[in-house]
Amino acid sequence: MAATTSQHTPRFSLHFWRKVRNYAVLVLLALFFMVPFYAMVSTALKTEEQLFQIPPAWIPHPFAWENFIQVFKEVPFGRFILNSAFLVTVNVIGQVLATSLVAYGFSRFRFWGRDVLFVILLATLMIPKQVVLVPQFILFAKLGWVNTYLPLTVPAFMGSAFLIFMVRQYMMSIPLDLDEAAMIDGASRWQILWRIIFPISTPILVLVVIFTFVDVWNDFMGPLIYLNDPLKFTVSLGLSFFQGAKSTSWHLLMAAVMMAMIPPITLFLIAQKRLLGGIASAGIKG
Repeated sequence: MAATTSQHTPRFSLHFWRKVRNYAVLVLLALFFMVPFYAMVSTALKTEEQLFQIPPAWIPHPFAWENFIQVFKEVPFGRFILNSAFLVTVNVIGQVLATSLVAYGFSRFRFWGRDVLFVILLATLMIPKQVVLVPQFILFAKLGWVNTYLPLTVPAFMGSAFLIFMVRQYMMSIPLDLDEAAMIDGASRWQILWRIIFPISTPILVLVVIFTFVDVWNDFMGPLIYLNDPLKFTVSLGLSFFQGAKSTSWHLLMAAVMMAMIPPITLFLIAQKRLLGGIASAGIKG
């Protein structure tokens, strides 16, 4: 009995110290990557006099909480947030509808030329956005859509090739027996989509929502090109108001960036489990 205990003790000790080493490395890496975030928070809480103080003050004293209020006084930041929220809502609705419908067709229907069309869809992923930027602007300008939200919302209802690919991969992992059983019970294709495929595809659709939210919320190029009215600007464009040609209000800029980060981080924390499930199962079957 004593011999058995002595054999297990070194193994237990080795396993324990390996775990300690791994956790120590992870903690050090986490602290290293948190340095820029801490610098942002520290700058957001500094007064203008403390920004370039030598030696630098890593912990502001006193905390300038009024910087967050001053952001809304300097620019209509609340309006920018509402504009971005509107664009995010419309784009999420458009992407979920378009992506799920196209992916449903590619994954559940058998028709001539399906694979060829899918390859053409994937081929569009290799076209850089900069290549189609000028033709798109000319098209939207002739339609009279410049300085409106239409160029920033209508394309979402056409779907995204990358998101269609992910949703299609997920839907192909759903057994076709479910469709056949539902059709025997008299369900139509639309009923199968809304009552069977949609509920099962919730994890990947949550992934579509998060990707679309982050992409639209952080989009700078689109609003910069198509919007001229400052009252229609988004959060990403609004941040540029704090950067001047000769000087930058770093404390106000960092305070605005912190507030702009709250919605994406909140969404990620709420949907974290479904997000990881959607990523893990997106490529089960091809």
